[in-house]
Amino acid sequence: MNGNDTLHPDIQPSISDKLRMSGVSASRQKAIQQALENVNKPGFRIEPSAILPLMKPVTWFPPMWAFACGVVSTGEPLASNWSILLRGVILAGPLMCAMSQTMNDYFDREVDAINEPDRPIPSGKISKSASWLITFGLIITGFLVALSIHPYVVAIAFVGVLMSHAYSGPPIRAKRNGWFGNLIVGLAYEGVAWLTGSFAITQGVPSSETIALAIIFSLGAHGIMTLNDFKSVVGDNIRKVASIPVQLGEKKAAVLASVIMDLAQIAAISILVMKESWTTTALALLLLVAQLPMQKILIANPGEKAVWYNAFGTLLYVLSMMVCAAGIRP
Repeated sequence: MNGNDTLHPDIQPSISDKLRMSGVSASRQKAIQQALENVNKPGFRIEPSAILPLMKPVTWFPPMWAFACGVVSTGEPLASNWSILLRGVILAGPLMCAMSQTMNDYFDREVDAINEPDRPIPSGKISKSASWLITFGLIITGFLVALSIHPYVVAIAFVGVLMSHAYSGPPIRAKRNGWFGNLIVGLAYEGVAWLTGSFAITQGVPSSETIALAIIFSLGAHGIMTLNDFKSVVGDNIRKVASIPVQLGEKKAAVLASVIMDLAQIAAISILVMKESWTTTALALLLLVAQLPMQKILIANPGEKAVWYNAFGTLLYVLSMMVCAAGIRP
C-alpha cells in the first residue's frame, strides 16, 4: 500500500498563494507549511499520547450504533447475547472504524496538513511508517475478535478493510469524488455494520426488512458525510479533492444532504407502516419533523452551521435508526 512520498512538485510553489487567497491567517500558514514538511519525513516516530487521536474516537459511534441496530432488529433478547453485542461494537468501532481512520490519515496526510495541521501525522507526532504499524495492528486484532464471533464475520471484516482502502488509497481513492467516497463510507459504517450485527446474533441471512433498512440508512449517511466535508473545503480545493461542497457549493450541498437524509427516513418509515408498527412509526415521524427547522438553519448558513447540525440534527437521524430497528422486530 503506497501513499505519495513527496509533495506534488507542480503545486508546491502555489500553495502559499492559494492559502493567502483563501483568507488563511499568517500564523496558520506557517503551521501548514511546517505540517507539509512533517508528513513525509523519513524515520519512525510515535508519541503514545497521539495514538488515540490518530484513531479518531469521535467517528466510532456510527458503526457501533449500526451494529447495535442490527442486533436489536433480530428481536432476540439482549441479555442472553450481551457477549456478542459487546465484541461486535468493539469490532465495529475501536477496531475496524479506527483502522479506517488511521489508514485514511496516512493517505490523506498532505490534505490534512492544510485542513488539520495539528493531526498526529502532520504535527510530526506520528510518522507515516508508524501509522501503518498501528493500522496493521488494528487489522490483526479486528480479525481475531471477528473470529471469536463467527468465521464468516472475519470475511466481513476483510471486506471492511478493502472498502477502507478503496476509499482512501490508490488506485481507486474514492474519496477524491464525494459522490462515490461518501457512498462507500455510508455502506461500510451503516450497512455492513448493521447486517453484521444481525448475522452475529442469528448466524443466518438477515430478514428482508433488516436488509432494506441497512441499505436505506447507508444511503442516507451519504448526506452525513457531505456535511462532514464542510470543514475541509479549503484543503480540498487546493488538493483537487472533489467533495460535494466543492462540486456544488456550500448551499446546494447542504440542501442535498438534508434531502438525502430526509428521503432515507421517509423510506424507512414506509417499512414501519407496512409492518403496522404504529408506535415506532409515530416516533420516527416525530424525529424527522424535528429535523426540519434545524435543516432550515443549516441551509441558511451552511459554512458555520454544518458542524452544529452534524452534532444535533444527525443525532435525531441515528435515533431514528434504532427506532426503526425496534419497529421491524419479529
